[in-house]
Amino acid sequence: MGMYTEKVMDHFRHPRNVGEIKDADGIGKVGNPVCGDLMWIYIKVKGDRLEDVKFKTFGCGAAIATSSMITEMAKGKTIDEALKISRQDVADALGGLPAIKMHCSNLASDGLKSAILDYMKRNGIKPPEGIKIESEHEDVCETG
Repeated sequence: MGMYTEKVMDHFRHPRNVGEIKDADGIGKVGNPVCGDLMWIYIKVKGDRLEDVKFKTFGCGAAIATSSMITEMAKGKTIDEALKISRQDVADALGGLPAIKMHCSNLASDGLKSAILDYMKRNGIKPPEGIKIESEHEDVCETG
């Protein structure tokens, strides 16, 4: 476990915002079929802000830690701000991730984007240009 920072371990042992939002305004589901990591991100929107963000993740410790971290980072942010959270931001906030686990932070940022895009679709809002979900095409796990 030496390759993980204390912060990653903390979010793995005590993940924040676990669960689902029953009447969610947007739900993102992303997965990496090869690793078997699966992630659901639920958002509740009030005005233009993410009032609540929750997640359910089946996956490795890094997948759980990154989804926990991104819910913390996104809560209270505007939709535009939340859409700008990149996988690098997530990894940095956790004090770094081993290269082999960077795809987990990718999954987390895609899960959040996917939930926001779902919310926009339900509400007939046109998503900003250039928002793309990367992990759908990422069906290979990087090896060290």
